[in-house]
Amino acid sequence: MPAVNIRPMTIASQMTAIDPAAPGGPEVLQPVSRPVPQPGPGEVLVKVAAAGVNRPDVLQRLGLYPMPPGTPTIMGLEIAGTVVAVGSEVTRWRPGDAVCALVAGGGYAEYCTAPAGQCLPVPAGMAMTDAAGLPETWFTVWSNVMDRGRARPGETILIHGGTSGIGITALQLAKEVGLTAIATCGSDEKCAAAVAHGAAHAINYKTQDFSAEVLALTGGKGVDIVLDMVGGDYVPKNIACMADDGRHVSIAFQRGPTAEVNLALVMRKRLVLTGSMLRPRPIAFKTAIAEVLEGVIWPAFEAGRLTPVTDKVFPLAEAAAAHARMEAGAHVGKIVLAVS
Repeated sequence: MPAVNIRPMTIASQMTAIDPAAPGGPEVLQPVSRPVPQPGPGEVLVKVAAAGVNRPDVLQRLGLYPMPPGTPTIMGLEIAGTVVAVGSEVTRWRPGDAVCALVAGGGYAEYCTAPAGQCLPVPAGMAMTDAAGLPETWFTVWSNVMDRGRARPGETILIHGGTSGIGITALQLAKEVGLTAIATCGSDEKCAAAVAHGAAHAINYKTQDFSAEVLALTGGKGVDIVLDMVGGDYVPKNIACMADDGRHVSIAFQRGPTAEVNLALVMRKRLVLTGSMLRPRPIAFKTAIAEVLEGVIWPAFEAGRLTPVTDKVFPLAEAAAAHARMEAGAHVGKIVLAVS
């Protein structure tokens, strides 16, 4: 076979990034100039086309989400773009490959390094702005619903925040693997959106007691799995509407990290209370999730059974407006920054 010539791609020495000097409101998210990072062993350098915006980004901006040691201070946990350079020990990816990737930081920038194992191919025909919103939510939802939640076809899952990026992804996963999904949302309009995206039922938590509604919808049995990003006083309400042998999976705590739990009810129902944080997990763990997603979920995108749900795309320079939209809670699906 003749040798393949790969034309070197032009890589600048400086780039535009969002790297706030101190915690604060959305206004601290101003473009600055930073050196382009270099890929280390097992890493690729990606020219970023788009970056996803996530709730942990907001917490980091506020100074409430400590970064793992060695993480770039530049914000952003997921990207899509084109590989422009590879470090040693990288065998799969090469310059020119279109990838989306889960990163520990650095995504709100024109260039970003990513562990090779945490990269996935951009599904054929998918826009970069859509692909950028896939990694963080799909890695999170798969690992918590399928692994920690031990979901099985035919079970019922309660998904809080049903129209958030995580919520929409969880609804899509539920449909793909044969779960019946009940979502909670903050308005009738969002409830309708959740049903349109796969929920069997949606409950307006502002006008209804979601725990009582879940029991009514399940004939008193309750749900097998709760995917909870609310915490606080939601936890006892979740437990009250769970079925015997149910699994309660915590992935965030918007209403606080502490809760009062009726242990007698946990014991009587034989419940499992678990949870996880994705960002501090090792690369090997995330690589294993990427392999499962590429084998099980990516074909559903290729076949058109799944489609990304992108709420709104902002230019990188308008990251402040993107965060303001997330904090307002008006979005349905993912908020994305267009970088290049």
